Amino acid sequence: MTRKDTVPPCPILIVEDDPAILELLEEELQEAGHGTLGAASAEEAIATLSHTPVAMVISDVRLPGMSGLELLERLRDEQSPLGFIVITAFGTIDQAVEALKLGADDFLTKPLDLENVREAVFRVLEHRRLAERFHREGPPRHFHGIIGESEAMQGLFHDAARLAKSDAPILVLGESGTGKELLARAIHAESPRAEGPFVAVNCASIPGELMESEFFGHVKGAFTGASEHRQGLFQSARGGSLFLDEIGEMSPELQAKLLRALQEKTVRPVGGEREEPVDVRIIAATHRDLEQAIETGQFRNDLFYRLETFSLRIPPLREREGDVERLITALIDKHAGAQEKPIESIEPAALEALLGYPYPGNVRELENAIMRAVTLAEAGEIRLADLPERLRDRPHPSRAEGSEVRAGSLVPGDGAQPWPSLEEVEQRYIRKVLDATGGNKRRTADILGIARRTLYRRLDDR
Repeated sequence: MTRKDTVPPCPILIVEDDPAILELLEEELQEAGHGTLGAASAEEAIATLSHTPVAMVISDVRLPGMSGLELLERLRDEQSPLGFIVITAFGTIDQAVEALKLGADDFLTKPLDLENVREAVFRVLEHRRLAERFHREGPPRHFHGIIGESEAMQGLFHDAARLAKSDAPILVLGESGTGKELLARAIHAESPRAEGPFVAVNCASIPGELMESEFFGHVKGAFTGASEHRQGLFQSARGGSLFLDEIGEMSPELQAKLLRALQEKTVRPVGGEREEPVDVRIIAATHRDLEQAIETGQFRNDLFYRLETFSLRIPPLREREGDVERLITALIDKHAGAQEKPIESIEPAALEALLGYPYPGNVRELENAIMRAVTLAEAGEIRLADLPERLRDRPHPSRAEGSEVRAGSLVPGDGAQPWPSLEEVEQRYIRKVLDATGGNKRRTADILGIARRTLYRRLDDR
């Protein structure tokens, strides 16, 4: 499929020391409507970049002198906005994973599939254009019914709207109850696939022995009980989005097949002899620390870095300053309407309790508390007694004595602990940002304004 009409000519720098491969890539990309420049080494590429603006770089890993990964790292250290695709031999997938860690947008394996080259280039350039456009326009105020006017949620809406327009996989991170499926549905509704199906599955709810059949389908006679052909979730979601909730619970064997499906855009039903093409956008979600799962061998690092390239973290409710009151109002309206029960007021003590609770269960816990309160409310008013006991019995922060409550404060108030050292404040701040990004070290380094190597060193010093 050619996208010549939808992609304007863009100068692409190809770094490849094999003249035959360089010529092949230049011809293919020029046919697709792109301008190209060639370089036989990383040093030559750097010289070209010093005087010629380009949209993106495609580089082989193995080059004379400086390697392709060293070139990538140098450009990222310089905070270059260039897209970057790495080419690697099939036997060096570890290098591809390392490239994704360093910030590459994608990787291609040799021998090259020219159609995959075109698609990868299109995706990277499209992401860059979307990023520039949304940077100019600013974040949307609302996102498909999800309530959130806090700075944290506005940033999430901004990123979600930007990524929705692409077709790349997305990893949604967040604590339980934050609304990961709601966000996935909103992304689907915002995407060009909105008219297609949205299929959601909780990976934790499918028995391990049935996962492959559920995802990829099976043919008649594939196993005992397979009395007829059956479509899998990938086939059911064709033309739309497939939401894989709790992907951290997926078996390593199925993770390998999911990675192949993402790369090749084909699946093979259980017992089948042929690969079937699938046109599906993957949105995955988890509350688990996948980097820790990689260390324990429970999650594949290549799949993680393929998904994590475009990740969204939903902030917990305790980080959404000002949103709780808006959510309370909206949820009362929702459940009062569902129960056909008019609620005209809320007792001040009940409102204080609702606003002062930290909600470890996030929006889901808040909604359950509101649903209970509406059910028990009498005479059109929600009272303190209508709330769950854990909310009623917890002192509100405003009643605490001898403390100064400041959201996100890193230093004590008057009469509190002794002032910390500058090093302690720095370490505490790094930990807060790391927690806020869900452990995403790349994003943490960007927020802190330091190189990832500096972040790793400071984490190692802790």
